[in-house]
Amino acid sequence: MNRILGALTTLDQHFDEVDNGGDVYRPVNCPHCQAGGLWRHGFYRRKADHEAGGDVPRELVPIARFLCNPCGVTCSRLPACVAPRRWYGWDMQQVVLLMVMAGVSLLQCCQQTGRARSTVRRWRDWLHERADSFAFFLRSRFPELGRVSDFTAFWRQVMNELTLAQAMAWLDQHLIVP
Repeated sequence: MNRILGALTTLDQHFDEVDNGGDVYRPVNCPHCQAGGLWRHGFYRRKADHEAGGDVPRELVPIARFLCNPCGVTCSRLPACVAPRRWYGWDMQQVVLLMVMAGVSLLQCCQQTGRARSTVRRWRDWLHERADSFAFFLRSRFPELGRVSDFTAFWRQVMNELTLAQAMAWLDQHLIVP
């Protein structure tokens, strides 16, 4: 089961879908036992972005939960604009990663984006650790990426043709992201 729905790319789309019942988020099968017919099981709320400000209803985004009656496991799916297990959105991560790949030092990157050095380092290391498996699946879907062998050139090309959110939504169909 993919946890990221690539079709919903903005919080406005997400809120519209939640207001309409959120059935697009319902998985076909349970990720644990593969049984069908999951039940809507309320919502949990999470920040879509660590820097979310302004309107209180938009700070905490409702995420639909679903319950598998046979095994009792609950699961949820996220719109592409909300990164799983991350405080910051894919947009900010893409900016930071492109800066690091362009040769900007960690200190300069932190000063320019306002992110902690540990966060920038963690994102950089996360991409390096998973680069081979990510590249394999991305090249299988997007053959034009196969022409680039260098790590930095490959990821620049990925982020020129897709957003990081789109790439991760597609990868989430095959791998666990992040």
